[in-house]
Amino acid sequence: MAKLVYGLNQSLDGYVDHMKLGPPAPAVFRHFIELVRGLTGSIYGRRLYEVMRYWDEDLPDWDEEDRDFAAAWRSQPKWVVSRSLKSVGPNATLIADDFETVIRRLKADLAGEIQVGGPELAQSLAEAGLIDEYRLYLRPVVLGSGKPFFAGPRPPLRFVASDLIAEDMIRLTYVPA
Repeated sequence: MAKLVYGLNQSLDGYVDHMKLGPPAPAVFRHFIELVRGLTGSIYGRRLYEVMRYWDEDLPDWDEEDRDFAAAWRSQPKWVVSRSLKSVGPNATLIADDFETVIRRLKADLAGEIQVGGPELAQSLAEAGLIDEYRLYLRPVVLGSGKPFFAGPRPPLRFVASDLIAEDMIRLTYVPA
């Protein structure tokens, strides 16, 4: 059975705006490259999937780490939950209806870790009891506004671990209580 993990970079005050947070430090980026390489796949909401499509095609100014991340991201299966998209890119499957049933089947049929991306999607999956673990990657930045990591009511959580990823990032891991 696969484990669904919701984890995103966020500011100290709980916002997940990738544009305002800025690029990760090299050690943090390397952590995410290795994380993505080890995933069984990723489930995205429409907005985050559209942001991640940046990695679909190489750009001339990319360095080795950018190319490594892109290769890892492209190689993994992706499932995109959206009623507004009509199609998705390579190695991606569109889930337009009854996403809860489809994701329950993915969890039952696959092994390993499936990353959940997008606060609204994560809220819906949490309400359905499908999120197995939450990973809060905290950056030492205060944004003051933006999209919150928790899009709705905060689920009851139990702390299980903390890890220093790099000098400017800590990961806090929680499971549903």
